[in-house]
Amino acid sequence: MMPPRFNITLLFLCMLGLLRCLTLSPAAALTYLNNSCPQTPNTTAAISPNTTYQTNLNLLLSFLSSNATIDSGFYNATVGREPSDVVYGLFLCRGDLSPQLCQECVGAATNKSRDQCQGIKAAVIWYDECILHYSNQSIFSTLIEEPILMMRNTVNLTDPDGFNRTLQGIMDSIRTQAVNDRSGKKYYATKEENYLAPQMVQRVYSLVQCTPDLSATQCNLCLLGVEDYLQECCSARQGARVVFPSCSFRYEFYPFYTAEAGAEAPAPTPLLLPPAPPSQPTTEGKGGISSQTIITIVVPTVVSVGIFYILCYCFISRKARKKYNTEEENVENDITTVQSLQFDFGTLQAATNNFSDDNKIGQGGFGDVYKGTLSSGQEIAIKRLSRSSVQGAVEFKNEIVLVAKLQHRNLVRLLGFCLEGEEKILVYEYVPNKSLDCFVFDPDKQGQLDWSRRYNIIGGIARGVLYLHEDSRLRVIHRDLKASNVLLDGDMNPKISDFGMARIVGVDQTQGNTNRVVGTYGYMSPEYAMRGHFSAKSDVYSFGVLVLEIISGKKNGSFYESGQTEGLPSYAWKLWRDGTPLELMDPMMGDSYARNEVIRCIHMGLLCVQEDPDDRPSMASVVLMLSSYSVTLPLPQQPAFFIRSGTQSGFPINALESDQSASKSTPWSLNETSISELYPR
Repeated sequence: MMPPRFNITLLFLCMLGLLRCLTLSPAAALTYLNNSCPQTPNTTAAISPNTTYQTNLNLLLSFLSSNATIDSGFYNATVGREPSDVVYGLFLCRGDLSPQLCQECVGAATNKSRDQCQGIKAAVIWYDECILHYSNQSIFSTLIEEPILMMRNTVNLTDPDGFNRTLQGIMDSIRTQAVNDRSGKKYYATKEENYLAPQMVQRVYSLVQCTPDLSATQCNLCLLGVEDYLQECCSARQGARVVFPSCSFRYEFYPFYTAEAGAEAPAPTPLLLPPAPPSQPTTEGKGGISSQTIITIVVPTVVSVGIFYILCYCFISRKARKKYNTEEENVENDITTVQSLQFDFGTLQAATNNFSDDNKIGQGGFGDVYKGTLSSGQEIAIKRLSRSSVQGAVEFKNEIVLVAKLQHRNLVRLLGFCLEGEEKILVYEYVPNKSLDCFVFDPDKQGQLDWSRRYNIIGGIARGVLYLHEDSRLRVIHRDLKASNVLLDGDMNPKISDFGMARIVGVDQTQGNTNRVVGTYGYMSPEYAMRGHFSAKSDVYSFGVLVLEIISGKKNGSFYESGQTEGLPSYAWKLWRDGTPLELMDPMMGDSYARNEVIRCIHMGLLCVQEDPDDRPSMASVVLMLSSYSVTLPLPQQPAFFIRSGTQSGFPINALESDQSASKSTPWSLNETSISELYPR
């Protein structure tokens, strides 16, 4: 008879092996999803048997299958010499697959293509684990959005609005992570996040991936397109995916991918658990200790040791990352990461008809803005900085680095830049409805902004600023939030623009100081304008002014220009104090408003413009105020009075429009306004 200790040791080793098998071995089964190839060959897509193209295609498929064991999980190849016989192909395996399983998937996909797409020149084969794509047209380094595969769970969620807000945050975060990640697989990311469902907490697992031959900008644009389709087809479902040939996004309520070794362990989640099953009878082993007791001791011990090592690894990794998280990380190194975004000056000249006045859509202190059309037909907005511009290389690089890294549906999208000789040019997506001030302050266009649209604009701006402050990879303070820096797309959705004055602050940093105050007076918080103290609450103040402008249709600066001694926030607060807040409303809205929504927005705007930064809400609180009426708002205090008539409170009224430098005793320069000040029009 063996000693009891030997039995326990043997059982312990067996349990370790079992746990390793359960946790580390991926499932080997492949899941076929769909294919895209014409069912009936036509004159342009058909392949005649025994042709050179068919021979080249067979050779290409063999190449792809034989190269599927490479670690990157991606491979592309071209076979053929004559243009009519060339075939292009690639495969992309899911980022968590082993080389062996990747090869199995690519092999299965090539066989499927022969079965389902015989005689067709172009095809896409989708498996859960990989995608195979070939064509007689070049598909390399090209953003391809069709054909589209969309799949969704048939179960609807009971809290669609709450889940959609959670999902939007997940998509923004994981897309940024995939586009900017420099460690591991290129353009691949997974994320686990909690969704606070009614009466429970649910874990959401998500994955995004782009083909590695794309540029970072192309990957980002592709994933944005996927997000749009996902919201249209699959909103508030228990799981869904949208797959383009160039990228994909998927989320589920269960883990469908294998976590990478050393990945950060998710925080423990207080899920509601089902009742414990009834206890089972136990039997004693020969050594006098029951097998149930042994398992009860061994399994928790093994799991606890594993969790301990994972937590230690995560703690050390996080400390190492924080060590290198500085306020402004190596701008020069960041510039090299966006070299793929560089446009040739001749291309931009051609797109704007040599920067003709007919193409000019804006004029500012640092240069002009033009509408352009690329040879592909894509419309773009081009900001050409004047050669005598105050903005130098530092500000120019600042805006490139910032906007290239910041990706959100309520931020304007940077497409590229040009830096040749004395030319400094930024290329943005073209936003057809120009800026918010073109509508909200124009008597002829104010009627186009009913309350529903204004409320949507307020909410979009709030979500964009919240992303800058808390949800982006960087913590960014805009410092020049105003109506002319909010652009409106074709559906009147807001997009925050002009990041040349923005500042990156440390993840744990809440405020900063500067003796170079930049921005637009009337939108500046008093602590920033007077003392150079800026923080996230400085942007909150600007947002509050902007909200009051959107509701009233009045420009804050117009109060001072008309000789009044108080600004729009003071006027709004007096109406609030007197119990007549709706008198602030723009009469052009007519009766198209929800009374409670308008009053709540005025209330929120007044909270944002309070003098003490600590009294102002965070942008997270603002978004919550807009989305939930269960949140009780505190009473607003009298807003800041830091600009009055004459020279009271530090600087004269005409500073609002001055282009002259301040006196030597003033610690800022009045000509340091926004990069794209669009006044006058």
